[in-house]
Amino acid sequence: MAVKVYERILELFEAEGINTIFGIPDPNFVHMFHLAEERGWNVVAPHHEESAGFMAEAVSRMTGKAAVCVGTLGPGMANLAGAIMCAKVENSPVVFLGGQRARITEQRVRRGRIQFVQQAGLFENSVKYSASIEYADQTDEIVREGLRRALSGTPGPVYIEYPSHVIQEELDVPPALPPERYRLVGQTAGADAVAAAVRLIGAAEQPILLVGHGVHTARAAEPVKALADAMACPVVQTSGGTSYIRGLEDRTFPYGFSPSAVDAVVKSDLCLAIGTELGEPVHYGRGRHWLDNEANRKWILVEQDPAAIGVNRPIDVPLVGDLRAIVPQLVDALKDAPREPSKELEGWIAGDAARLAELAETAPAGMSPVHPARLVVEATKVFPADGIMVRDGGATTIFQWTYSQAKPHDVMWNQNFGHLGTGLPYAVGASVADGGNRPVMLVTGDSSFLFQIAELETAARLRLPLVCVVAVDYAWGLEVGVYKRTFGQGSAETGVHWSTDTRLDKVAEGFGCHGEYVERDEDIAPAIKRAFAAGRPGVVHVAVDPKANSEEMPSYAEFRTWYAEGMQ
Repeated sequence: MAVKVYERILELFEAEGINTIFGIPDPNFVHMFHLAEERGWNVVAPHHEESAGFMAEAVSRMTGKAAVCVGTLGPGMANLAGAIMCAKVENSPVVFLGGQRARITEQRVRRGRIQFVQQAGLFENSVKYSASIEYADQTDEIVREGLRRALSGTPGPVYIEYPSHVIQEELDVPPALPPERYRLVGQTAGADAVAAAVRLIGAAEQPILLVGHGVHTARAAEPVKALADAMACPVVQTSGGTSYIRGLEDRTFPYGFSPSAVDAVVKSDLCLAIGTELGEPVHYGRGRHWLDNEANRKWILVEQDPAAIGVNRPIDVPLVGDLRAIVPQLVDALKDAPREPSKELEGWIAGDAARLAELAETAPAGMSPVHPARLVVEATKVFPADGIMVRDGGATTIFQWTYSQAKPHDVMWNQNFGHLGTGLPYAVGASVADGGNRPVMLVTGDSSFLFQIAELETAARLRLPLVCVVAVDYAWGLEVGVYKRTFGQGSAETGVHWSTDTRLDKVAEGFGCHGEYVERDEDIAPAIKRAFAAGRPGVVHVAVDPKANSEEMPSYAEFRTWYAEGMQ
């Protein structure tokens, strides 16, 4: 079968179930984009390549598969650099295709070449694999190796260079192989390790499930629900694993921010950790809340990368492989030995429900501008039950950790790298992956929102069901707080304030979106409902109190314990 190189690349991705591509096309990619659209792909061209990278990352999170993003040679790839580094730290398997001049041009000893820089070396330290399709007949092996590396061990990005001299070359190749023919798929744990894990679960009196980001990016909610039911135990979320599993909402508690979670952790005699690196936000599983009862607590870790076992803390039973395969193994092994619910589970459930109700009741009301805690309460009360929640911003996200009244089944935010400005591209990418079927709510701060605000046009062009609720204090709120805590009240706050003349609702209207302006808390919910009903993307500009936003962040002391600077 004779095909052009660009067509073969599409075929190889299609074999992995990939049908979406992001990027701004140039001569390297116009053939690929044109053919992708003909083949029924989602072809999305945003306004900045960095946004394209974030959108692709969101698609990967929503599908449990690799995602694809392209960058124009030179400046396009330079624009992608931030997204590539972000995907590395967020463990996102994104294939970044980089255009490049023909090799005859690159290898000339010349000065002053147009739109050119040697790219591969610039990205080698930010990707799991970096290669160039130098000859047409390398296409299959290089793309497959990229996918193999992106999806093996700890997932992450890869870079494949696509120089112009190979674009129009033809290949005579058989149909693309399915994934299981060329890479390890669905790796299970050994029978002995599963049996050892089952023995620990059976002996435990107060087990917990520690659920991380990887559970949701693997789209493994259903088997993890079955495991939690078999163990009859509470679920503790890491800061990255804040999506709620359907049917487990009441007994799922956020680590560190819920007294029920802290008590469950302290009293636990077994922790089964799934989809988490056991990183700083959970104090490596050995500091802070884990210190009490450490001597009596056993650990089971489900981990795809064998090199990660025992790095951040000792593990009693490692289960190495794909959590999508291992969790069903555990469920099957436990089916004949049902457990009684943890003796304090009902109390933890009641306590956490009371906590949320009290927060909703006590969040300061009646202020104008609005208190950010009240903004979060009012916005999340009307979050659609089937919606996708996206978070961005510094202070705004911290308020959300504590005051959110919603328990979404899909939550997306930049939990490891802390990259501001990802929110709007994540929201667009998530909605594209979802087919625009479910409502999407982005709750963000104004400074973060402005990073990629041009993507409102992308959302409007695609007519996505997206509402952006923006907390506006005309400042870098988290950094204002840093100034105050460092130098005291009334000190200079250099470089953290910006124009109070900006109206984000009007900007939204200029992009063809629906705009709402709110400065009273009782108007937040109606404005959000009108925005969702408008039939096009919406922006709700909510004026929030700058002093409260910079000084009254809840649970800030807990948040600061993540940054232990080597002390944990």
